[in-house]
Amino acid sequence: MSKFKRITLGVAAGALALGAGLGATSIATAATTPSPSATASADATAPSDRGGKLGGHGRDRGQIAAELATKLGVDEAKVTEALKAFREANKPAAPPAEGTEGTKPDRTAQDAALAKSLAEALGVDEAKVATALEEIRAAGQAERSAALKTKLDEAVADGKLTQAEADAVTKAVEAGVLGGGGR
Repeated sequence: MSKFKRITLGVAAGALALGAGLGATSIATAATTPSPSATASADATAPSDRGGKLGGHGRDRGQIAAELATKLGVDEAKVTEALKAFREANKPAAPPAEGTEGTKPDRTAQDAALAKSLAEALGVDEAKVATALEEIRAAGQAERSAALKTKLDEAVADGKLTQAEADAVTKAVEAGVLGGGGR
């Protein structure tokens, strides 16, 4: 295997690892369907299968609840309960069959369902909730993009990557080929 191919493979593997750590953007990825499931669990206290992270992202659910509460001018505990209720109502009935990836939900429909559910639960205008969610998502995206840029700049400065390789990783992330920041 040529040195170039090994470097490219190493960069791709590193970018995948970095992307997995940084995650892709989404507020409601813990829910996999845009509408409530008829077989949703009644146990609202079950721990998340993602370790308390919202979709595995850098922001945990408590931070998102706090940000939403601030933006909407409502009690954080109410936001936390509303988010919990939405996740529980939208849990998949069963995990995807082994060997299949399952289908990704329609993000637009999922976002609209989340905004509607939160608006109803909190007594806030749905458009205000949708705007707040988008602002939080955009801030998270900016944080992840900045973190990726910092890591890539450090790798270039340390001689681990060339600038062209760092630019290629950035382009792949922005195009959605690799996780870690784009969309």
